[in-house]
Parts: sequence; structure tokens; C-alpha cells
Amino acid sequence: FPSRGGDGRQQVLSLWVHGTTLQHFTEMWYWVFLWCLFSSLFLHGAVGLLMLVMLQRHKRGRLITVVLVSAGFLASLSGGVITSAAVAGVYRVAGKDMAPLEALLLGVGQTCLSIIISFSRVLATL
Repeated sequence: FPSRGGDGRQQVLSLWVHGTTLQHFTEMWYWVFLWCLFSSLFLHGAVGLLMLVMLQRHKRGRLITVVLVSAGFLASLSGGVITSAAVAGVYRVAGKDMAPLEALLLGVGQTCLSIIISFSRVLATL
């Protein structure tokens, strides 16, 4: 999956490799999913630290933190797999190549959309 640079080194998740585009479904899915995974890890790590600080005096604060952060991360991970495949499928069917920067924006965008949907009341109205 990672592309190789001119000197033989692997370019993993590099955004500015000259002339590099993602052309195959698996490459597109992999890069979009990895950016979604990294942004989700960052978000859940920050929220987990905040929960640990806020619940430090609670009798079972650490357990609550671990359970909630794990459940949230696993839910966003499974959603990220499916939506990344959908995005890559649309690009592939359209015959369009994907730039690495597009993969970054789409992966982080998935995480941002999941935050917006989670905090909105849209799901309660369905």
C-alpha cells in the first residue's frame, strides 16, 4: 500500500509526494481509513484524559473512563471502515484518482462528521 519514493524509501502517509495519486480501491480505502483512525485516536485520547481528570475522585472513575472510551473508539472504528470503503468505492466507480491530501481531508472529515452527528439531536428524531 505505501508508495515508494525515488530513492527507494517508503512514503507512508506523506501528503506532498510529487506525482503520487491513489488509483486503486484498496489504496484509497487504506489511506482514508488511516487518517480517520488517527484523528479518532487523537480525539478519544484527549477525551479520555479529560474524563480521567474529571472523574479522578469517583470510586470507579478509571473503569468508567476505559469502558466509555473503548466503546466510543470501537464504534467510530467500525464506522470508519464502512464509510472509508464507501468513499473509495465512489472514487473508483467515478474513475477518479485521489490525492493524498484528499484522503487526509476525507478521513478527518469523517471524524468531524461523527462528532457533529453525535452531539446533534438528529439521531433522536429518526
